[in-house]
Amino acid sequence: MTNLNYSEIMVRYGELSTKGKNRMRFISRLAQNIREVLTEFPTISVKGERDRAHIYLNGAAYAPLAEKLVKVFGIQNFSPAIKVDKNMPAIEAAVATLMKNVYQEGMTFKITAKRSDHDFELDSTELNRELGHTVIMAVPHAKVQMKKPDIDLRVEIRPDFAYLSYETIKGAGGLPVGTAGKGMLMLSGGIDSPVAGYLALKRGVEIEAVHFASPPYTSPGALKKAKDLASKLTVFGGDIQFIEVPFTEIQEEIKEKVPMPYLMTVTRRFMMRIVDEIRARRHGQVIINGESLGQVASQTLGSMTAINAVTTTPVIRPVVTMDKLEIIELAEKIDTFNISIQPFEDCCTIFAPPQPKTNPKLENAEKFEARMAIDDLVQRAVDGIMVSQITGEAQVDDLEVVIQDLL
Repeated sequence: MTNLNYSEIMVRYGELSTKGKNRMRFISRLAQNIREVLTEFPTISVKGERDRAHIYLNGAAYAPLAEKLVKVFGIQNFSPAIKVDKNMPAIEAAVATLMKNVYQEGMTFKITAKRSDHDFELDSTELNRELGHTVIMAVPHAKVQMKKPDIDLRVEIRPDFAYLSYETIKGAGGLPVGTAGKGMLMLSGGIDSPVAGYLALKRGVEIEAVHFASPPYTSPGALKKAKDLASKLTVFGGDIQFIEVPFTEIQEEIKEKVPMPYLMTVTRRFMMRIVDEIRARRHGQVIINGESLGQVASQTLGSMTAINAVTTTPVIRPVVTMDKLEIIELAEKIDTFNISIQPFEDCCTIFAPPQPKTNPKLENAEKFEARMAIDDLVQRAVDGIMVSQITGEAQVDDLEVVIQDLL
């Protein structure tokens, strides 16, 4: 990205073009998400219009802002633009300066002019011709090429000013987070669940992260790790609500009253009940988790069937058919992998039996659960949740301090 004095960023939408009468609702949500992701740039303003959105920099540095913008779902691409007074001498001077700045030996170029102000002195064809001549005068060895040039210099004449742009940066695609409803993400400290959250966000689902904590069996470091993972996901669409569930009482009860081969099955069934109750209270529509078919004992079809039997709520498993290496590749791409592999235990591993049932019978799970006051245990856990708002990237460097304290 060339260091030019950009005044705004023009944002082009992706799949929003298919949304018909709902289009402006999608655009408004995207503008809101952009504002949340760019909160560290207080001078900017965002305006969503039917054909594109405009981010007015108002003095903010372009490069660090663009690094965040490329991750926001719902953006097809964007272009930084230079604002110029709306008269030909000013436009010609700006075009000459820009081309001298960005043109390199052997490059080709073309001018693409567009008028939204039809009272301007030249039409689009005349602008293309005059500004092409301006470029040749400024850079005599520049070559015109109409198909796939190295530099497509776009000149837009609007009612207020003229705008010049030449870069097009690819966006993250997908749908604006929040336009497809809300789901509860079962966020452990592992590799898979943050990736599942990322894929749900990409399809426009607003997520709330539900994390089970069992102190003293799980540590403050494990909780911080989960929050840091949630923080990494905020860059794709804005703030995330983080819900900590107290799970110690239930896990101790399960360990005391359930045979070892069924510990994992019953544990996961309780987790599913709790998440479903939280979903109902917080008006979510689906449950999302990071289960990958056959990866561990609780993720066989038999186990999934026994665990799912406690709810009629749809359960979305975005990584269910992916190999572990595929999931790791995505985790590295979204920058969660190095946090996920930090050596902190989670609720699914602290009492994990050496030989869990891979094809548990539903009637057996229900028989063992009959020894416990299920409704009371679930109610106390849900009543004891702690909700916090994750607003941006946390300082994960603190994990090293936590690790040293544990050694």
